[in-house]
Amino acid sequence: MKTLRIGVLSLQGAFREHIQILRRLGAEASEVRLPQQLHGLTGLIIPGGESTTIGKLAVTYGLMDPLREFAAAHPVWGTCAGLIFLAKETDSLQPLLGVMDIFAKRNAFGRQVDSFETDLFVPVLENGTAEPFHAVFIRSPYIAAVRGNAGVIAKLSDGTAVAVREGKWLATAFHPELTSDLRFHRYFLQMSRDD
Repeated sequence: MKTLRIGVLSLQGAFREHIQILRRLGAEASEVRLPQQLHGLTGLIIPGGESTTIGKLAVTYGLMDPLREFAAAHPVWGTCAGLIFLAKETDSLQPLLGVMDIFAKRNAFGRQVDSFETDLFVPVLENGTAEPFHAVFIRSPYIAAVRGNAGVIAKLSDGTAVAVREGKWLATAFHPELTSDLRFHRYFLQMSRDD
């Protein structure tokens, strides 16, 4: 079986939690801060945090072009701020990788005090039509527009898109790394295995 070597962009944000879960699931996980640390990876996670800071640090460390090249050939998953960073468009001027054909609305649900948790039915996950995924939203974006080959895989009860997949790219507006439910990480590992 293919050895999965997953990097987690570790410039800022909740990267440690992703690394711990990946290792629990048997993948090799490593922190990525420099372009050369992308070599040999099977996939990459861009964690939640502050998307403007992540973008500016990626520019400072010369990561923008290497990350785009990596994303062109490998699975990449962005959570919360990572979703914004992957989007082609957002409602703020900031550095973006711009690979996913989505429009991300930043801080769409309000400030930190407006953070919330809710159950989502996510059919692409194991048992996802029967067992909801308990999602944690912290100053989260949402997906205001989905275009091209991008497809919504999870919505709030009001129809707001909060998770999308486009080929080898995955984006979630919430923080699966802050729950005990490992199904999104398993799903991303399967995407990396299939690639």
